[in-house]
Amino acid sequence: MGNEKVGVIGCGAMGRGIIKNLVLGGYQVLAFDVNQQALDAVEQIGASPTSQKEDIFRQVDYLITSLPSPQLVKETISDALTFMKEGSYILDVSTTDVATSRTIFQQAKDKRIAFFDCPLSGGPEGADKGELTIVVGGDPDEFITVSPLLKVIGKEIEYIGESGSGQIVKLCNNIVVAGIITLLSEAFLTGVKAGVPATKIAEMMQKGSAQTKAMSIFGANLLDGNHENVKFMLQHMSKDIDLYMDLAKQEKIPTFFSASIEQFFTTAKNNGKGELDTSAVSQVLEELADSLIVPK
Repeated sequence: MGNEKVGVIGCGAMGRGIIKNLVLGGYQVLAFDVNQQALDAVEQIGASPTSQKEDIFRQVDYLITSLPSPQLVKETISDALTFMKEGSYILDVSTTDVATSRTIFQQAKDKRIAFFDCPLSGGPEGADKGELTIVVGGDPDEFITVSPLLKVIGKEIEYIGESGSGQIVKLCNNIVVAGIITLLSEAFLTGVKAGVPATKIAEMMQKGSAQTKAMSIFGANLLDGNHENVKFMLQHMSKDIDLYMDLAKQEKIPTFFSASIEQFFTTAKNNGKGELDTSAVSQVLEELADSLIVPK
């Protein structure tokens, strides 16, 4: 492992944790980000930063992309395929659309490079601890080779199936999480206005059939109104919801419920809450109800 080089494109909250654990796992890590502060931070934990992506593409055995939009994923990997050597591997841990992943998979295969869509769950805390959940789409035979690397950055690694399968699971997961957060917000508002504190409602939910992991992750922010404690940025969740909606429409699935969720998140983002935690969607409901989950 000591001679294997991993390039990481995107050194934000997720990329930084991934890099930390790759370094601890014995990999040589080359890093690129448009943000110099992000590069300085990963240099301090053992990565070799560079201002030229092409230098990374030429050298590495594995390339990890952690980027905020499908367009950036397309542009970055298209560039990478020009320079990377045959027999190398690309792991895209971004959340993107299924069509993009499948197109890149074929382009990479034509260059004799293995590509995997590997979207993540667990947030920056999970990335830092090396405890991410990673769902993977791509060639099952090649997955055997990338599995040890994934186990360095994640705790639950699940090979799903052909290219794009990882993205499908991630998008379905995130629309459900977004829906639960929205419904929790509504239920808390209803209960509080009717006379029961939200903390008591949440406590009993977690003891009953409404128990949900989303509560354990985002509940604290909902219950104390601290949406600056970012577990997963609202604008990123909004992007994932949009991608899910595109997928559902492509598959001709009615979107009665998800369309409502999309509207709440779009409204929250358009009202300047995009860089707050996903739980900030509750503020849209609070404004509509003229009531607060946490009364002042």
